Amino acid sequence: MDLLIAISIVIITVAFVFFLEKQEGKFIQNILNWIPAILFAYVVPAVLTHTFSLELSKVELHNWSKAFIMPLAIIAVMSALSIKQLRIIGVRPIIVFVSGSFAVAILPIILFLLFSGFSPTMQETLIDKEYWMGLVTIVGSWIGGSTSQLVLKEVVECPEAIFLTILIMDNVLVNIWTIIMFQFIKRSDKWNSFFNIDDKVVDFVPDTIIFKEKTKRDIIITAFSCIISVIIVYFLPIDFIFKILILSGLGLLFGNIIPAWNHAFVLKMGGLLIVLIMAILGLKLNFQNFDIPISIIAFAVVWLIMHYVVMIAVAKLLNLNMAWVPIGSMANVGGISTAPAVTKAYNEEWMPHAILLAILSMVSGTIWGLLTIYLFKTFII
Repeated sequence: MDLLIAISIVIITVAFVFFLEKQEGKFIQNILNWIPAILFAYVVPAVLTHTFSLELSKVELHNWSKAFIMPLAIIAVMSALSIKQLRIIGVRPIIVFVSGSFAVAILPIILFLLFSGFSPTMQETLIDKEYWMGLVTIVGSWIGGSTSQLVLKEVVECPEAIFLTILIMDNVLVNIWTIIMFQFIKRSDKWNSFFNIDDKVVDFVPDTIIFKEKTKRDIIITAFSCIISVIIVYFLPIDFIFKILILSGLGLLFGNIIPAWNHAFVLKMGGLLIVLIMAILGLKLNFQNFDIPISIIAFAVVWLIMHYVVMIAVAKLLNLNMAWVPIGSMANVGGISTAPAVTKAYNEEWMPHAILLAILSMVSGTIWGLLTIYLFKTFII
């Protein structure tokens, strides 16, 4: 029964999002200037589950999303990426992204040294009560995801009680940060004007699909290749990250060597699947049961903001479109679902790049966490 309810909520939400995207009325457009349509995919399921006291965070739909929907979105979006596009955009977004990862890893130590001078309780909370161990797991969670978080928990031997409270805070902060990033990326052009950045947005893929007879054949070939690839990779006895890497590589390969590949179609399909994934994630969105020392909350909020400021500074130095800052931040703090979702609110054609950055985040999270442990033990503990 819960599964049927969850599926119904997701279908209603996705239909509502695409209905909003097609509206041209001034009132609706003013709302969408503040709240991108795709953000409703994240919030509406949470509102419905909260209003009707539904617990849908553990329904089978989440497993389906991870096993099939997300992999299909990955190969679809990645196959829309051309080698030409990679060359033109270059390494600057990667540099901005890495600066964000670096900031996440070293800021806990810098902020502790600064905070302890103003707050006598900071030493007691972070060191004596061992909350610094929880901060290390946040580094793993933000950059690498749950796998890195659990690895670092074991490495640093974080107590279970602290880990539980950190998990709750982490969940709430990332949800709030995702909503904020949707707002920031919608105003990227204004930030570009403010910082005098003239980095242009290149249009690679047509915005519309013309359904001619040849195009229909190309779409069938494209869709069939994506679905078969996902099914084959699903049965491989390897970890999720390796499946994502394989599908990303296949997508990049298909999109650049198969003459019949329809780039406009896979971009649209990927966009639809990203909305679907966000709606399913929204079933888990929950801001309740939040109980953690206020000093740790303040610490984490400043940590996130400073991470963002560092990325803005690097983007300004590189004369890089400010849209890459929220994209890079979500690739760091959010992940492979939310990074392309935030990107879609600005430019669908950049979604493959957001996925590449999110993958880089997934494979590097544990290393950055180990750096944080080393810095804590060298300068503070």
